[in-house]
Parts: sequence; C-alpha cells; structure tokens
Amino acid sequence: MTGSVRPGDPALEVSGLCVSYGGEPVLRGLDLVVGPAEAVAVLGPSGGGKSTLLHTVAGFVQPDAGEVYVHGRVVATASHSEPPEQRDLGMVFQSYALWPHLTALDTVAYPLRRAGRTRPEARRRALELLDLMGIAALAGRRPAQLSGGEQQRVGVARALAREASLYQFDEPTAPLDTALRATLQEELASQRSTLGAAVLYSTHDVAEAFAVADRVALLRDGVVVQVAPPGQIYEEPVDIWAASLTGVASALAVEVADTWLPRPAVGTLPSRATVLVRPEWARLGGPLPGRVVGVRYRGSDTDYRLETPAGSLQVRERGRPKARVGEAPGATVDRVWVLR
Repeated sequence: MTGSVRPGDPALEVSGLCVSYGGEPVLRGLDLVVGPAEAVAVLGPSGGGKSTLLHTVAGFVQPDAGEVYVHGRVVATASHSEPPEQRDLGMVFQSYALWPHLTALDTVAYPLRRAGRTRPEARRRALELLDLMGIAALAGRRPAQLSGGEQQRVGVARALAREASLYQFDEPTAPLDTALRATLQEELASQRSTLGAAVLYSTHDVAEAFAVADRVALLRDGVVVQVAPPGQIYEEPVDIWAASLTGVASALAVEVADTWLPRPAVGTLPSRATVLVRPEWARLGGPLPGRVVGVRYRGSDTDYRLETPAGSLQVRERGRPKARVGEAPGATVDRVWVLR
C-alpha cells in the first residue's frame, strides 16, 4: 500500500467539495463519507458530477474548494493535490483506459512494478489476478485483441494490483451487455468481500447501485441530496425526484379524511399531503376509484396505470393482465410514504 491506514478513520471523507469546468460549477459543496470496508454507490443522472467526484478523489482533477481525505490524510485541497500514484486507491474506468501497446499481463504488472516488485514477482502476481478474473488465458493479448468485457476485467485486475484500501469504479459495467454486467457485478462484490477494502462506485443504473452498495448517495446537480441504505432510499426517498430516480413512483394528492388511505398512514399525515406509492404497494380492486388507462405485460408481472381522483397510480401485479383499458376496478393502497 502507498500509505498507512489508521483504524477508525473513514476510508474516504469529502468535505465542501467544489469543482468547476470553464467557470461552470459541477460539484457544489459536496459532502460524503465512506467508512472502512464500506461500499457506497453514487447514483445520479448523466452529467450530474459522478465521474468528476471520482476523478477528483483519484487526483486527476484539483478542487476549487473543499478537502479530500483518504484514511484521515488530506490528499487534496484548493491549494494542494497529491499525485494519483501517492494515494492509497485503485481505479477502474468506464472507458477501460488500457495502454494499447501493453499486453494484459504487462498492464496488470505495471502498478506492481511501480510499487517495487521485481519483474518476475510482478508478472507472477499479475497472472494470479488475471486468473482470478477468469482471463489468464488472454494474458498475452493487447487491448485490440480483447472484447469489451475482457478489457474491463483487465482494468479491474490492474486496480486490484494496487492492493489499495479504497477502490473507485467509474460506471465500470456501462459499456457491457446485460449478461456481462451481471457477471462483473458478482466478481466485484466477491473481490470486495475478499479484500475487505472500501469502494466508491459511480453508476446511473438503479439496480446496479442497489446490488453493490451498503449505502447509496443520490447526486443531483453536484450536491448529495440523500445517503442511506438501498432499502431506505427506495422506500423513504427524500423527495419526488429521488423517488422517480430510484424506481416507478406515483405521487398522489391526499387528505387525511380520504377513506381509502391505509389506516397506519393516517396518523402520520397532515391534513393535506403528497404521498408516494410504489407499484407493488397497491393492487387492483378496492375503495380508491380508478379507471385503467394503460396495461403493460412484463412476463412475470403486469403493470397497470389507473386514473384516480388523487392522481395517476401505477399498480404492479403478478401474472398475466387481469384488467383491460377502460375498465374501472378501483385499487387498494396498502402503503404510502409521505413526501416532504
């Protein structure tokens, strides 16, 4: 490792981070903490500042204001920035970022050689890492001779070769097809568990964020608006933007006197409120009047869109369609979350 790790220090702490490009703010006073051996996924739309955050932590971008701490040691401020090779972290890029003239073996061996290993030691360990990623047979190939999934595995192996206490993954599965994406997610989770390292993971894919993270940080316009475990992010979003980012969401205008509301929710409601309903929190048939205006069969489930007095309601039920457009079965809402 390139630096000492002090027990109890967060793996990463970002405080008041501001970054701009050409005078345009990208990160606006961002705060974030990643605990030891914790995985935090930064989730947000494209252009929201996810890659800028990771690149600033890695040392490729210097902040305009704020501080970056890695295991309690300040590595970046507006006036000081340690070079990337002096930070105790490994990074995997969305664009692979492999050297075109190096074989997979030499690419993975490079950080080991920089760390002082002899050439035979570095190549032996590099081959072990390539084998760990399932591509040892491709050790002699250059990037142009590898598929996208194979190149990304080389990138992961190169990052693991740093033997760092913090790893950053910048949308590593974005260029991959669905099957490869799932496989790489499993491999990353397995390696994180084995190494006990902390992870900062950037993605715009909700399912991916929920699958890989202990906590999820929602990034909007360069500011973290909510940080919580995946279940809390999904069930208790901070606002309708967060709700819509993390899944299908219906926002209904309600009054405490509405008889269709689930009884446990009534005691928590002001006289009037906007509530979130996830599609699996409602079912066809019940006291809320509603007419079907859309039906979408999804194989294992069917999604319905109902027009109700409280607004448009999405309902998801198992199996084939049970109602058709134009029918008015009404709905039962079993659960709501009050949006503040």
